[in-house]
Amino acid sequence: MKIKYLSAAFLGATSMLYSQEINDTISKEKKIDEVTITGSRNKKRTVIDTPVPIDVIDIKQVSQATGQIDVNQLLQFSAPSFNSNKQSGSDGADAVDPATLRGLGPDQTLLLLNGKRYHQSSLINLFGTKGRGNTGSDMNTIPIGAIKRVEVLRDGAAAQYGSDAIAGVINVILNDRDKGFEGNAFYGMNLFKSPGNKDVVSDRKIDGNTFDFSGNFGTKIGSKGGFGNFTAEFINKEYAIRNANPEKYDAPRQRFGDAKSQNFYFFGNIEVPLTDNLKFYSRQGFSQRKTDAYAWTRSADADGNIPEVYPNGFNPVQNTNITDFTFDNGLKFKIADWDVDFYNAFGSNRFNYQIDNTINATLGMNSPTSFSAGGHSLLQNTTGFNAAKQFNILEGLNVAFGSEFRYEKFNIIKGEEASYAMYDINGNIVTANTDQSLLVTNPLSGEIRPGGSQGFPGYSQEVNKSRNNFAAYIDTELDITKNWMISIAGRFENYNDFGSTINGKFSTRYKITPQLAFRGSVSTGFRAPSLAQKYYSLQFTNFQGGNLVTIQLASNDSDLAKEVGIPQLKQETSVNGSAGFTFNTGKFTATVDGYYIKVKDRIVLTGNFSQDDDAIGQILIDNHIDQAQFFTNAMDTRTKGIDVILSYNENIGKGKLTATLAGNYNEMEITKVNTSEKLKGKEDVYLSPRERAFILASAPKTKINLNLNYKINKFNANIQLVRFDKITLIGYNGPDDYQTYNPKVTTDLSFGYEFTKNISLTLGSKNLFNRYPTLQKSAVSDGNTESGGIFDPVQMGFAGRQAFARFNFRF
Repeated sequence: MKIKYLSAAFLGATSMLYSQEINDTISKEKKIDEVTITGSRNKKRTVIDTPVPIDVIDIKQVSQATGQIDVNQLLQFSAPSFNSNKQSGSDGADAVDPATLRGLGPDQTLLLLNGKRYHQSSLINLFGTKGRGNTGSDMNTIPIGAIKRVEVLRDGAAAQYGSDAIAGVINVILNDRDKGFEGNAFYGMNLFKSPGNKDVVSDRKIDGNTFDFSGNFGTKIGSKGGFGNFTAEFINKEYAIRNANPEKYDAPRQRFGDAKSQNFYFFGNIEVPLTDNLKFYSRQGFSQRKTDAYAWTRSADADGNIPEVYPNGFNPVQNTNITDFTFDNGLKFKIADWDVDFYNAFGSNRFNYQIDNTINATLGMNSPTSFSAGGHSLLQNTTGFNAAKQFNILEGLNVAFGSEFRYEKFNIIKGEEASYAMYDINGNIVTANTDQSLLVTNPLSGEIRPGGSQGFPGYSQEVNKSRNNFAAYIDTELDITKNWMISIAGRFENYNDFGSTINGKFSTRYKITPQLAFRGSVSTGFRAPSLAQKYYSLQFTNFQGGNLVTIQLASNDSDLAKEVGIPQLKQETSVNGSAGFTFNTGKFTATVDGYYIKVKDRIVLTGNFSQDDDAIGQILIDNHIDQAQFFTNAMDTRTKGIDVILSYNENIGKGKLTATLAGNYNEMEITKVNTSEKLKGKEDVYLSPRERAFILASAPKTKINLNLNYKINKFNANIQLVRFDKITLIGYNGPDDYQTYNPKVTTDLSFGYEFTKNISLTLGSKNLFNRYPTLQKSAVSDGNTESGGIFDPVQMGFAGRQAFARFNFRF
């Protein structure tokens, strides 16, 4: 089956992005007969005739015309149902942007690499960030230069791919070009101009300077169609500070803004035919990311400061070092007309934290100012096979089945003692039995000084936990007539730590006319609790109201969790339904898809339970713990929404105009808070109104993208407008302390010129009109925003206008 060649701009600048009914253009270099599309294991199925919505984004085309240099931000301003925000003052999340699809959790979207499960990040989102209590995958460990396209399946697919695919699946397809070298040099800078009446200040008028260089090399291997494709990329980004003006506001953070970062990547993609019937493939990936992020300011008279060391106070700097490995290998071959893929996919992710420009105040002037705070890591190894075969039944039956075995291992790496310990006046570690008169106090306030490294306390306990699971699945597609197809899939999984689950999916597509088709699906799904959610543990001391407080973030398997009645974590379960239609006249295409997602037993991090609690307070007293938090299946949600995508192209004069309007309406409702038996009636502690607001604000209710591109000869111009709907958060002063972020529209503009077939230049601006989130003037001086700034990381981010230049060349 030949795929008709058609260019369409959709959800991105000068992009080749294809919705359901837009003909699929996979490569400018060649047309291909068969393309495996996410959501189908039928090699004859293409993006134009699947029963579920799939977007295919040509990353090269999109990135060349925009100021985005990482996958998360590129999708944030391209796909309306995808949301990801840069964080600030959020510990490890400053280095990993939590991302969501259709407003669900960061860990409820499955990430694949060339169709194989990609490992998750070892980070669990905790403090000052969206997605608290959730884990997730880090797409920014994959360099843009190594990616050929990204396929976004906007439908539940756990019955096909397993855990996490509740909101959908994102499949990153690596570059497979087999000749030549392509280079890309990018330079961008933020042109600071304060919003409001000089309410925001920065260190410099030009900041956030970003340099990105990537090189991609392709070569043939052998004479039978083998290839090797290799990418190296380096990114350096400087701080972009956006402080509340100290002349107008007494903000608790003096260094609010984008972190400084340095990234290095290497990715390889190799395929080599060994015989006419046997092909070997290998994908290798390595990335290292170093970020420097400022924590909350410690003033000169703060209990956590030693004025003899920092006379003017200090701003702790959290240095995060992330190393990430990928190594996938497999064999493809035929047995009795069955296409078989046998593979092993390995991945690991490790965080190490170094805290600089800080102090352990209980050590006084003898304290170091830099600490190794430990870290965490996750290893994942998946071995499996898939077999598929076509049968001549009716208009065609495709049957696929397979099996996987996955091993996962999670570690917490202990920090150096002074990074987490609290010492008395004699230099001994404070315990529950320490005489209170021996505690170190601040002579200015008389309050007890906190222990550990200020800004980020080190890990005090080592954790080494693992698990495995087995899965088997079947996936069928039947073309009943030339106009009607159905698909049925089922999957069984068994985890050695919580048991078994079975899920199914039914989907269908009916072509009403050659231009108009109906499609729909219904499925069940699940997400297994991550190892981090089960075993993450952190204890630290703090002071509240002048009192020393020991806070325990208790692991789910801890004795404390069992004693207070927190049940063992179980899988989240879901029911998904979708229905829509596609319409295509050639020049004009339209897709409309409504969806309904019901999720039970979502895992979150509870609020703080204290010794004053009438149900479990005595248990905390007996364990010498002042406050405790727990991971638990605390919440049920219901999400409904609609995706609309309209695309039109027309020849105007000697040039061509392509226009795309894409929008998402998404509404989530928390239908139930599930407490343990001992804590019934304490739903507002389990999940406070403030935490509920953060969950509901994971995505704006509406998000609309308009993209216009005009190309004439060697020149092209692109403009993109994105409208983010209102976001409402709640501050620390009670459930009526609303913080409203009004709707905002960002505008990106770029101009490109092709000097030759091999050399091109793009100049442009991101957020041309310098839009910022709504200023929270009344909240910032009270320290009442989540991040300590004059606004929180919502909608389009907080760096303002950026100018950029991108130079592309190949030979």
